[in-house]
Amino acid sequence: MHVQEANDAARRIMDELRKVIIGQDEVLTEMVVALLAGGHALLEGVPGTAKTLAARALAAVTGGNFRRIQFTPDLMPSDIIGVNTYNTATGEFVFRQGPVFADMLLADEINRAPAKTQSALLEAMQERQATVDGEPHPMSPVFTVFATQNPVEFEGTYPLPEAQVDRFMLKTVISYPAEDMEAAILDRVEGGFDSTDLSGAGLQRVSDIPTLVEIRAAVRSVRAEEKVRRYVTQIVRATRAMRAVSLGASPRAAIMLMLASKAHAVVAGREFATPDDVKAMAPSALRHRLLLLPEVEVEGRTPDECIRELLLGVEVPR
Repeated sequence: MHVQEANDAARRIMDELRKVIIGQDEVLTEMVVALLAGGHALLEGVPGTAKTLAARALAAVTGGNFRRIQFTPDLMPSDIIGVNTYNTATGEFVFRQGPVFADMLLADEINRAPAKTQSALLEAMQERQATVDGEPHPMSPVFTVFATQNPVEFEGTYPLPEAQVDRFMLKTVISYPAEDMEAAILDRVEGGFDSTDLSGAGLQRVSDIPTLVEIRAAVRSVRAEEKVRRYVTQIVRATRAMRAVSLGASPRAAIMLMLASKAHAVVAGREFATPDDVKAMAPSALRHRLLLLPEVEVEGRTPDECIRELLLGVEVPR
């Protein structure tokens, strides 16, 4: 697939998503970027901000098999991956797939499960396979995890292990929509919109799994000139030198930022990545990879503030 065809496909996907999601264009863009770049996204927002609806709609318009897991303190790894069961008729063990075997998986409130269960996703997210009793089982070629977490409710939650957080290409922070957009949501509901009936909203499938695989290949072929690549490198290395940061971004972060920038260029309708693409994706690609010093957190500073300061200090290539 040519990059221009990928541009058109991304535009159609975004147009369909806007039929059901109002006032969250930046969120939709980052979710589509994660999907097209072959990454995973961590969605952080208070309840009722359309996180689940956005993931369901994205699966519907791309023809993906969608599954949702509600993470709870008693959830076990086998509940996610699946188990081998004994078939008395054949005398053999048969693998029963868990919900992780989907094209798009919504891991709802992922920080409510203990670390052992959270880590069950690690192999699937990184290696695109799940191993049960020593036998690997491949995932979907477009397997994508959209995990959600509540930023204000911490009782009964377990912080995500650093190794798992780093597996997410992007961390998207979802805020409330603007007043006019929130009013438009109520107008749409008054007009008969039902979030449980996506087909009733006129949502149409505009892609399929083989096409998504081709789009991902086209995204990787998007040009990122040497100046753009060096810009990514300088940003990532600058995070490690910041006085407010105890742990900066890794080389994996640089790879994720470059791939996300390429996918952002495709969504924007271009065949090449620019410094503006890098700047647009830097907050979501880096905010979950920076550990601030305790005294800095006490002062109320956030990773986003540090990233904004960092971007002002790194020279933008012409």
